[in-house]
Amino acid sequence: MTSTPNAIDAALPEKNDFIRQIIRDDLATGRHAAIRTRFPPEPNGYLHIGHAKAICLNFGIGREFGGPVNLRFDDTNPAKEDPEYVEAIKEDVRWLGFEWAELRHASDYFEVFYLSALKLIRDGKAFVCDLNAEQVREYRGTLTEPGRNSPFRDRSVEENVDLFTRMRAGEFPDGARTLRVKIDMASGNINLRDPAIYRIKHVEHQNTGNAWPIYPMYDYAHCLSDALEGITHSLCTLEFEDHRPLYDWCVDHVDLVGHPELYQPLVDAGFAVPAAKPRQIEFSRLNINYTVMSKRKLLTMVEEGLVSGWDDPRMPTLQGLRRRGCPPAALRLLADRVGISKQNSLIDFSVLEGCIREVLDAAAPRRMAVVDPLKLVITNLPDSHAELLRFSNHPKDPAFGEREVPFSPVLWIEREDFMEVPPKGFHRLVPGGEVRLRGVGIVRCTDVVKDGDAVVEVHCTLDPDTRAGLPGADRKVKGTIHWVAAATAVEAEVRLYDRLFSVPDPDKDEAGKTYRDHLNPESVRIVRGFVEPSAGTLACESSLQFERLGFFTTDRRDHAPGKPVFNRTVTLRDNWAAKAGG
Repeated sequence: MTSTPNAIDAALPEKNDFIRQIIRDDLATGRHAAIRTRFPPEPNGYLHIGHAKAICLNFGIGREFGGPVNLRFDDTNPAKEDPEYVEAIKEDVRWLGFEWAELRHASDYFEVFYLSALKLIRDGKAFVCDLNAEQVREYRGTLTEPGRNSPFRDRSVEENVDLFTRMRAGEFPDGARTLRVKIDMASGNINLRDPAIYRIKHVEHQNTGNAWPIYPMYDYAHCLSDALEGITHSLCTLEFEDHRPLYDWCVDHVDLVGHPELYQPLVDAGFAVPAAKPRQIEFSRLNINYTVMSKRKLLTMVEEGLVSGWDDPRMPTLQGLRRRGCPPAALRLLADRVGISKQNSLIDFSVLEGCIREVLDAAAPRRMAVVDPLKLVITNLPDSHAELLRFSNHPKDPAFGEREVPFSPVLWIEREDFMEVPPKGFHRLVPGGEVRLRGVGIVRCTDVVKDGDAVVEVHCTLDPDTRAGLPGADRKVKGTIHWVAAATAVEAEVRLYDRLFSVPDPDKDEAGKTYRDHLNPESVRIVRGFVEPSAGTLACESSLQFERLGFFTTDRRDHAPGKPVFNRTVTLRDNWAAKAGG
């Protein structure tokens, strides 16, 4: 297992949450000589920011304690799974900076699960049940009332073996029978009320084709997969806490460690099987406001065209965050900032944005761009004037070096940097006023050209004594604005992204409104702007700070050198705090 940390990661102190303390204690007491963890996604959707926390935890622990980390696809529900998701998940894990020790699938273990189920039947611990789904619910009871035993619970071992092998042979239609384990229909934990561990589904599987007309239930397959891979610490989110007794029951009653014959098919197929008893430990999931992370809702937004796809830069998916320009180091930093605990909490979206700013502030070179262009003409320079000015690529890091920026008399400036009738406190360009052009000198507005009420040009004179290196260069004016020379500017598409939802809790359905009603109409605005030449030749997924505008990243799909497309990754400051009243 390897990963690619950066300076942000390296600067973080040793982590000391309750899970890492458990691991340290287990190693110190000799309970484990080494640790093994895994990241076990279901391939039924794209990963989102919540999964980033789990990835960073599992792979981070592997890195810190020198243990292998498997990537395992818990692919037990083929009707909802797709190879597209598998490839995207693998790409996401690597993008976050991690590499797995082994790539595994629950479907690799289907024969072991089947043999283990036969063992449970022969041990009198499982039975074939003919109740349909509605009847199972009726028999299950409620949170306050115990359930009732299925009328099929006392079938003989021989009859159960016969029926289960016929289920395996594909003899029965979907939903006709299930295999359930015998635990306790009066348990206060509904998960222990004789749960099903197999159901009939005549569905083709992406890995096993049509070999299996029955599929194991997630709870059964997940714990046995952990045991087969020798996972020492099975880390999962808090919603699985009530499932832990079932997890332990299956591991203990199948007892793979004591019955190597059950996993002999894997050994024969060349798999390493370091079978061991795993321990499940739960931690709080990552919840962030101004977003939804339900796979069902995300899928609905994609299917209804409310977003452009799973990788829409406004989506909380890792593919969307990547396309927007979020650096993987920012998600690793977020995972560290949020920490690991047993307490569910809601993280403000600004915490994520702050992590992105912190990483990009150190890593992104600076360039100049104009996204709402207004022409500025310097009238006391000849039309033919052209020169190259030297600019630092990063004000805080000389290692980024310098670049040459073309300068000529006709420039593009931001429309908001000029006002005919300025409000109090406006320190940029006004008629008759002065402002410093970044890296050039001080200009005074002498004329305004209008088309009706619209300003189309401003004319200025440049004070030559304020050029760099001359005595007047230190003359003080209150405002400094950026610019791009029109003669050499590269036209660019600029996508100004913002938060997808306009309220902190879009999941809160009230007053007849759903998350659809809370989509932010200002979540994207596409404009045509101009960038300096060195910003027009970048490769895809290159991040920059456009001075005074924000951090931007070239789009990984639509950008091409000479035809640049920039996504705004994050603004320079938190604009939402003021909207929220602080």
